[in-house]
Amino acid sequence: MYIVNKLHYHTVSKTLDIHFDDEQVFTLSCEYLRTHSPSAEVQGHGNQSKDPLNLVLNKQEVAVKKLEPVGHYAVKLVFDDGHDSGLYSWQYLRALSEEQTERWQRYQARVEDYHANKDRIPIKFTP
Repeated sequence: MYIVNKLHYHTVSKTLDIHFDDEQVFTLSCEYLRTHSPSAEVQGHGNQSKDPLNLVLNKQEVAVKKLEPVGHYAVKLVFDDGHDSGLYSWQYLRALSEEQTERWQRYQARVEDYHANKDRIPIKFTP
């Protein structure tokens, strides 16, 4: 189990430095944090799709407005687009950090797929 010792937000670069108790430090962008929010809305709870995450688009310029500690186990990130319903546990932040490359690549592929198919209209022929 990992514990976060320090969070440092950079307003200009819109990145969050996460310092863990094992001396590992990771830097995550606000766009990545916002598009991978642990909120039910983003995680797709109740979504019947085969893809568990709802696709969050156009968050390149999103910033963190506020960091609110939640006990000794999480932080609530309040984004300037109004999103504030996800609690980022230390374990979830560690997973986001360690799996950043893979998660970001999957997200980018989903965005590309969305843009490639957004104007398609399925046509159903009935004899």
